[in-house]
Amino acid sequence: MKQLAIAAAVGMALVASTSRAQSSVTLYGLIDAGIMYTNNVDKGGSRGPVLQATSGTINGSRFGLRGGEDLGGGLKAIFVLENGFNVDNGKLAQNNRLFGRQAYVGLASTQYGALTLGRQYDSLVDFVAPLSGAGGTFGGTTFAHVFDNDNLEHSVRINNAVKYTSLSYGGFKFGALYAFSNSTDFAGNRAYSVGASYDRGPLKLAAGYLQFNGTNSTNTSGAADVAESGSNGTGGFRLGAGVQRTAGAGVNYAFGPALVGFVYTHSQYEQTESFGSDNGTVRFDNYEVNGKYALTRAVSEGAAYTYTDGHVTRTSTFGEDPKWHQVDLQTVYSLSKRTDLYAEALYQHASGHGYVAFINASGGASSTANQIVGTVGMRTRF
Repeated sequence: MKQLAIAAAVGMALVASTSRAQSSVTLYGLIDAGIMYTNNVDKGGSRGPVLQATSGTINGSRFGLRGGEDLGGGLKAIFVLENGFNVDNGKLAQNNRLFGRQAYVGLASTQYGALTLGRQYDSLVDFVAPLSGAGGTFGGTTFAHVFDNDNLEHSVRINNAVKYTSLSYGGFKFGALYAFSNSTDFAGNRAYSVGASYDRGPLKLAAGYLQFNGTNSTNTSGAADVAESGSNGTGGFRLGAGVQRTAGAGVNYAFGPALVGFVYTHSQYEQTESFGSDNGTVRFDNYEVNGKYALTRAVSEGAAYTYTDGHVTRTSTFGEDPKWHQVDLQTVYSLSKRTDLYAEALYQHASGHGYVAFINASGGASSTANQIVGTVGMRTRF
């Protein structure tokens, strides 16, 4: 009888072990909190500096569930449910969504790649953003290009999306996304995107394209949320155009403890009322040079410079050719593999009639053409 009980226990353990091998769920997350100083803020009729507690200065605070089930034959069912929140007050981010950062399910094959459905990132975010200071291995939210006009800081996620991501073929990888309008107006608020990257040794190359159609429509159940802005509920360029087109490309090269990169993006918003334009066009060309250097195993330095050349047509409120220069500096000190301290300093200068400086996720738009932001903070991952 005793031997029978032992055999049964061993059998149950083997079944449990097999079950764990075939199916898994992982809880993960990141918490980013800091203290930020912003000068020259024009807010609520008053002007002056702002000292504030912040959440997500580099990376949006989040927690998520990631899982998979082995279906056999190299096929796996996968899912991700990722929540964004403000660590300062515990509130939900991304317009109060429970899983506002990502929410998708799909199939992944060891032969053919992955096909997923749900709320996901576009191809520019997947392929080009990792080479930028705005969405790469350093920098983050405040390093975003003006108004995050190219979405490299993923201010806007894509709803109703069907997405394919290939395997890596000798370092080459590609993907595509299509997002439905979920409306009888098929073209009202839909999106599509394509991208590719090449990763071989110290060299990384990437390019991508994103297009939204009809985000100025009344359909708020479509691919983009017209009022959505910022991974932390701040910053981000409010969508609302007949057509939005963004194309970008980037390159990174690593040598020893150093990494240097260049990213170019072009964003064009047509049939928009942004910047006071009456059904006109707003264009942004962003030129970014970035670099990262590991001083020691614990200390790393990052820097980026972005020049944004804008053009606005049919406007009476502002000038037609705004320009922005932004310099970003960052130091990170690792206390462990999961926890670090950081310090950032950023400067932005705007030019053009009626335009002011506004660093992404700062304390607010500047009252002048210049703005300085400084932040110290802490991140921990689990």
